[in-house]
Amino acid sequence: MKNKKVISVLVIVIATMAVIAASSGIFSHGGNGPYEYQSIRDKTLTIHGDGLYRHMSSDVAIQGIAQDYVTLFLAVPLLLAALIFSSKGSLRSRFLLAGILNYFLLTYLFYLEMAMYNEMFLAYIILTGTSFFAFVILLLTFDIQKMPVIFNSNIPVKFIGGFLIFNSIVIALLWLSVVIPPLIDGSIIPDAVEHYTTLTVQGLDMALFLPISFVSGFLLIKKKPFGYLMSTVTLVFLPVLMTALTAKIIAMAMTGVNVIPAVFIIPAILIISIICSLLLLRNINEHYTES
Repeated sequence: MKNKKVISVLVIVIATMAVIAASSGIFSHGGNGPYEYQSIRDKTLTIHGDGLYRHMSSDVAIQGIAQDYVTLFLAVPLLLAALIFSSKGSLRSRFLLAGILNYFLLTYLFYLEMAMYNEMFLAYIILTGTSFFAFVILLLTFDIQKMPVIFNSNIPVKFIGGFLIFNSIVIALLWLSVVIPPLIDGSIIPDAVEHYTTLTVQGLDMALFLPISFVSGFLLIKKKPFGYLMSTVTLVFLPVLMTALTAKIIAMAMTGVNVIPAVFIIPAILIISIICSLLLLRNINEHYTES
């Protein structure tokens, strides 16, 4: 693997900082406990009031803690395992590493932009920056034009590509169901904005990450080289992200929040994304050499 030392250093920094940031989210305490807060938009909401996320609304704070558990106990171990095996020449592990790096990039880009300012701000900067550069450098190690040769010809590209397109459309419709109704009734600001500045997750999803899923799926159906690369990376990334989202849904449901229809949509996407990622990874030709 080209640039192995640079990628290894970046991954170790990511793993170390992620352990610190996620542990702080899970185990930190301090604050006056939950309290009611009147936002600038005259909305009354409950602030978490404890630990690292003490200034965040209660429902968002518990989602952050739930994702921290997934990051700490699933994403970090997968990241390190993928680094070890990809360093030994495993092509599957290199795709796995790219997908996990994509998870860290998305996660801490959201934390950096959405979380109320806290003690981990510099950690979020480091995690976002190192994840971005590690992800880009790793993608550049793949010979894109050779992608169709790397994968076996019997991959069900229409099913896998169709799922990526379907996923992007379904999630976009889910987010639009939050954004559009207030524009129609004249209230403008969705309740989900709470005391934050904007809908960061929905905005970045619809501007960047969902279009990537759509285009990747479309190009895979067409059997284009870039489609093989980005579909595999996306489908390694999706199960980890959907596991985190499922954990968030469970945490919210336990506090009495209405989680319909997400409680049906997200676990379904999780299961199908695991199936699709396994189909792609199992059909990688490990004996292929890039020389």
